[in-house]
Amino acid sequence: MKTGLTKQEKTTDIWFDEKDTLIHIRTHNTALKKRLLAYNRRYPAICQQTDTDPETGCMEFDIAKGRFSFRLTAPYSKERRKAASEAAKATASNLRRSVI
Repeated sequence: MKTGLTKQEKTTDIWFDEKDTLIHIRTHNTALKKRLLAYNRRYPAICQQTDTDPETGCMEFDIAKGRFSFRLTAPYSKERRKAASEAAKATASNLRRSVI
């Protein structure tokens, strides 16, 4: 979607405080919007779409605390990167084999 916004202007804001039971999310990120819309359709009591801006492609959601999480991942060690690379190469070579 062409919005006239630069990538730097297409932000995702997530805010909450200790008192409120909701997390407020405002985003331009297409993948996150799709995930939140799907979650909203499946669990409307937990996640509500509160606003949308068709001109900029921005959407806002409220979601219950405890239903939204951040996942922090540790950096891969050289050994783990090498093992993952070898596993991916093995899988890719299996995909290239002819079925006939």
